[in-house]
Amino acid sequence: MVIQDISFVPLQAQLPGGGAYGMSKSLATARATTLVRLKLADGTEGIGEAWGMPQVNLAYLPLLKGYLVGTHVLDIEHAYSLMLARHYHFGVQGPLTWCISGIDMAAKDAAGKMLGQPVHRLIGGKQADKVHIYASGGYLTENSARDFEPQIEAMAKGGHRAVKIKIGVSPASDEERVATARRMLGPDVDIMVDINSNYTLDLARESITRLAPYKIGWVEEPLSPQDVSGYEILQRWSQVPIATGEALYTAFDFKRLIDRRAVDVIQPDLSLCGGFWQGKQIAQLAMMDHLRLSPHVWGSGVGLAAAVHFVASLPVYPHTNNVPRPTLVEYDLGTNPLRDSILKNPLKPVDGVIVVPDAPGLGIEVDWDAVERHALR
Repeated sequence: MVIQDISFVPLQAQLPGGGAYGMSKSLATARATTLVRLKLADGTEGIGEAWGMPQVNLAYLPLLKGYLVGTHVLDIEHAYSLMLARHYHFGVQGPLTWCISGIDMAAKDAAGKMLGQPVHRLIGGKQADKVHIYASGGYLTENSARDFEPQIEAMAKGGHRAVKIKIGVSPASDEERVATARRMLGPDVDIMVDINSNYTLDLARESITRLAPYKIGWVEEPLSPQDVSGYEILQRWSQVPIATGEALYTAFDFKRLIDRRAVDVIQPDLSLCGGFWQGKQIAQLAMMDHLRLSPHVWGSGVGLAAAVHFVASLPVYPHTNNVPRPTLVEYDLGTNPLRDSILKNPLKPVDGVIVVPDAPGLGIEVDWDAVERHALR
């Protein structure tokens, strides 16, 4: 079970002309990610996904291999700690942790295949046979006035019971978009909103005041990730739950927020926060402070599979048999060939849930022909 090699495959899927979509700060014209391939000495291969710019990840690969090749795959977390401690001048918020995240997914996938166990049994044990999702859409586009209602209509036709939409252009625009979504989806669908850190505290308060009557499930990233004091003030004031975490790295970042009880729902992204290695520590911090958790997912089908295993392994504490709000995994509805086409058996929700794979490792099979079509040259 010794690591023999690690390689990165940069992927990019260009969106069609006029098809850019995204958030209050920018629109995406392509979807990109880095696929991680980790090979053990016996030829067993694990697959992972690393966030960030693929070209930057590739530049880190020689450094990473120097620490990890020759390491027993079950000892790999000690090597991560050594890297972060030795290269502390690099910081944790950036490429080193992106790469560790994808490598950790791949390592757990490979270990599971070797041991004949699914990843969820390696990271805490199987607590759930299926996980609930929320549909993430309602994106801003080059022509949001034209494109918003068709996105919401597709959510309604899809029967989604929990959805998230993008806001953050202005408080007035926020109310207009949420009012439209509530009218089209009806009173019983759980609607979350995402500002993508585009507001200051005063604007966030104005927006939340306008949105509260529409029964919002949570307001996501209302403030900059650096504004911990602002989050603390907002969480104390807000009648709507506050969620954040997709731009936070390692348990250290989350601890600063959690210690101040400045958030209601934490949202680690396993492809950038440190993989399962840090995800488990973040979940432990949340459980100890009785906070909800919902992993952020906005990459390929590999990252989605990792999030499903992660949530399936989490305890329901402080609940028991009756769980008022199940832990939700984000399921992106945007045009994204990297989510489905690179896997032969992509995970897809049915009636609002994804069945947790029980095959060894992550339980997914890569379509290498499709990967080749999306490989960034």
